[in-house]
Amino acid sequence: MVRYFVGITGASGHAYADRLIRGLLEAGHDVDVSVTEAGAKVMRHELGIDPGARGEKLSGELTRWLGPLAARVRAFASDAVEAPPSSGTSLTGGVIVCPCSMGTLARVAVGFSSNLVERAADVALKERRTLIVVPREAPYSELHLENMLRLARLGATVLPASPGFYHRPRSVDELVGHVVGKVLDRLGVEHARAVRWQGLPDDQQDAGTGRRLPPDPLSDAPRDPQSGGAPGMTGAPA
Repeated sequence: MVRYFVGITGASGHAYADRLIRGLLEAGHDVDVSVTEAGAKVMRHELGIDPGARGEKLSGELTRWLGPLAARVRAFASDAVEAPPSSGTSLTGGVIVCPCSMGTLARVAVGFSSNLVERAADVALKERRTLIVVPREAPYSELHLENMLRLARLGATVLPASPGFYHRPRSVDELVGHVVGKVLDRLGVEHARAVRWQGLPDDQQDAGTGRRLPPDPLSDAPRDPQSGGAPGMTGAPA
């Protein structure tokens, strides 16, 4: 069992945070979570969870949000600088900022910590621990790209919320699962959140040349019941 810190910011895409936290808990791990002030507004809008203005009410919302899984979650207000994740002596398996706003990304990139989410990310960098940021913005300005490059050079993983389509997603949930699966892969957490590329199925190869044909996006071929993916794919995304 490992304890992870998930920081949720004001970027749109809180469905990614929801699936990530559930994936970590379902894998048997513990989670610390904090939401920024801007993130609290987005959480109310996108997840229907009211964490309070600074995330101070999030602890009381955990059971309604996560059900029985909430027993292994600790929630901290954004200004709880005394919380365990703010110290390098509090060991974590990694810090994930998901989704990561451009403001949070910029402050983490220059070592300016204005809340617990940014402080936890700063701790991960200084302690040489895993830091994953999941930007959800488009298009990227030159400043955004420079900040991402700076973080990557400091050892962080920049993993934009850019789902693939090779697994023939048929729902928003499958698109979200594709990105979350990539995050869990980077953490080394076993999961079955999405599909892993296994090559094109035999029935999509040209019989005369052996050349593989592109998949038919409108195909009604049955999916693997274990993975929920298209034929020839199992597991989680590559």
